[in-house]
Amino acid sequence: MTDDAYFRRLVDVDALRSYLETELGPESAFDVERHPAGHSNETLFLTWGARDLVIRRPPPGETAETAHDVLREYRVMDALQQTPVPVPETVLACDDHDVLGSDFYVMSRVEGDVLRDEEPERFADGESRHQLGYELVDTLADIHEVAPESVGLDEFGHAPGYTGRQVERWGKQLAWAFERTTEKRAVPVLREVGDWLAENAPTDHPETLVHGDYKLDNVMYAPESDPNLVAVFDWEMSTLGDPRADLGWMLSYWRDAKDPDPAIPELETTFMERSGYATRRELVERYEERTGIEFEHHRFYRALAVYKLAALGEMFFRRYLEGNSDDPMYPLMEERVPALADRAKRIIDGDEPL
Repeated sequence: MTDDAYFRRLVDVDALRSYLETELGPESAFDVERHPAGHSNETLFLTWGARDLVIRRPPPGETAETAHDVLREYRVMDALQQTPVPVPETVLACDDHDVLGSDFYVMSRVEGDVLRDEEPERFADGESRHQLGYELVDTLADIHEVAPESVGLDEFGHAPGYTGRQVERWGKQLAWAFERTTEKRAVPVLREVGDWLAENAPTDHPETLVHGDYKLDNVMYAPESDPNLVAVFDWEMSTLGDPRADLGWMLSYWRDAKDPDPAIPELETTFMERSGYATRRELVERYEERTGIEFEHHRFYRALAVYKLAALGEMFFRRYLEGNSDDPMYPLMEERVPALADRAKRIIDGDEPL
């Protein structure tokens, strides 16, 4: 599939322009282009008059149940506008599939750096490196300290039993992917990991707003000399639940110098292995100090994070096999998901410590 053909599956330019004229008023300047970053929902950069905006929509084709819920993402960002949690300004939400063929929403574009491949040169000193990690974990603490009822999110989810439901949910996502991917290869270790998680899920846990996909490349740092976190993105998995799951997910992407090679080198940032960056244990201590929440059962939460990442990878692989994505990352999941399964097993066995 060519880039142009895939773009046309994402955007009906005329229908989008008509919708924006109705909702925001006519403008002469109009342009939309696909932003290639990210591997789940699609991100489109939109120019509307003098405004720089962003559209978020699901990928085309069949999606697993509960995945790619962009309107849920919009709802929580809209609720957090006046809180200490930094989120982009929300603009529009649309559930009329006659416009783009799916739900989508529009938000303002934020200027800054999303750190995926390399640290900005302005942060390449010990003090900035340490502050960068603390900004990341402090913002997670800000999310978990929001009182859901104070922002209209008290019915945003059902916090009791969240952790066990996460294991069940991602097991179902895997089952959906396996319907097609096992024709190419099986991943028996992943089933073993899922069984262990089901048997060891904590039944009593703290209850807060959770982001669901909180990690370094889902936040943005301002274009300033000192690390200043100015936006948190990708809220589609947010709900009320166990904050320690968020912490485990963040830590699964944060590397220490002692770590083995990444299971998905194309996705895992490694620059935080350098001198000056906080270790995972230091980030945990900072989080515990900020929130008063102890990171108990850390093997479970860290293994759950890798299990979820493996499930996402397997769903990507199914989408590739069915021709529903042109993302070059998706076919790599044939080998990367088994590597993730092995990593989750190492965490469970204590061979990859905190």
